[in-house]
Amino acid sequence: MEFCANIREFLPRYDEIKKILRNGPEADSILRMAIADVEDKNATPGFNEEVYYLVNSLADNYWERIHTGHFSAVPLEVRKIYALANYFKIFYLLSESVSQPQLMRCSEVLDEAILIGCTHGLYVNSDDFQAQLTSHISKSLEDYPSSDLPIIEELKREQCKCDIPVLDCPSVEDFRTKCFMTQQPALLLNTIAHWPAMQKWRNLNYLHKLAGNRTVPIEIGAIYTADEWSQQLVKIQDFLRRQFTQNSSKEIEYLAQHELFDQIPALKADIRVPDYCTLRSNKNCTNVENVSIKAWLGPKNTISPLHYDPEHNLLCQVFGKKQIILAAPTDTPKLYAHDSEMLCNTSQLDATRLDFDRFPLAAEVSFYNVTLQAGDCLYIPPKWWHYVRAESESFSVSFWWS
Repeated sequence: MEFCANIREFLPRYDEIKKILRNGPEADSILRMAIADVEDKNATPGFNEEVYYLVNSLADNYWERIHTGHFSAVPLEVRKIYALANYFKIFYLLSESVSQPQLMRCSEVLDEAILIGCTHGLYVNSDDFQAQLTSHISKSLEDYPSSDLPIIEELKREQCKCDIPVLDCPSVEDFRTKCFMTQQPALLLNTIAHWPAMQKWRNLNYLHKLAGNRTVPIEIGAIYTADEWSQQLVKIQDFLRRQFTQNSSKEIEYLAQHELFDQIPALKADIRVPDYCTLRSNKNCTNVENVSIKAWLGPKNTISPLHYDPEHNLLCQVFGKKQIILAAPTDTPKLYAHDSEMLCNTSQLDATRLDFDRFPLAAEVSFYNVTLQAGDCLYIPPKWWHYVRAESESFSVSFWWS
């Protein structure tokens, strides 16, 4: 109960969330009641069955609202109220019990708040609430049964032909003049050797221990343009076991483009934001606060089809190897982007099997081949097209900034 008493200090005050609740009278009433209960410091924190029932019903109601219609059309306030309901739901679950099964349940509820709701900038202490909860759960589950996942083999480094400049740990100034200002893709060597992740993450049992019970969005299928492609929310431990053991699933699954390090800060401690990301088109802006960090973890043969992103991209390889094919923004009219709004930044071409009968203009495009190996970073300037295929089991981290 001591932890429950502590964590209630990080729940919101009504004044902090009243704007979110202004169009939801039922949510306003229920969360007012929950806040009053939490703020009654003369009472011993305990399991208030009536308030928990109301909070739980509120979460269920807003879950239904979020899953009615297209996700992109869901009002932000609806997702925020769902997240708030889950925060209070966690408080009451902890009031009832702090057993290992209950802590794992709280972890699931938190992930639902993060992934389905909206917790970014929710209220002043929202990030602290998450940090306190995840830290406590991690410590409490340290003695949880260990896993028997493999340690990923460290591949022998190969000498590979590279069609773009190769720079050995360039200084920030060298990177600025040779890459950033000129919008020149480059392969950067020996820039992330100091990351603890380089050794720690190959041991999948380490990932399992830190994050096995957390829920993440997984892509089902090798390539997102395929008709059979889909997404599911799954536990990391199930994903690791299905894709990296001898009993691996025949169906390829990919943890792709996910903000894993915001969800699990303990993993973020194993990497460092490269100093190159301090460079901005606006010279007065030199911080790394607006860098978006994405995780890419999967088996051999995961594919990102030829596409472009609007921001600067530094793709860092922690383990494994990837084949990458690049094309310049000037060739965009010859790369046959999909007509649909959702895929307008994605080419119809298979960059590894060019069909000049269907796409004749592609014969005029200059393609650049790169092999990304463990410890390498690839700088991809804004709107440069890139195709990415994993040649082995792979974990990459990308840093996007503008």
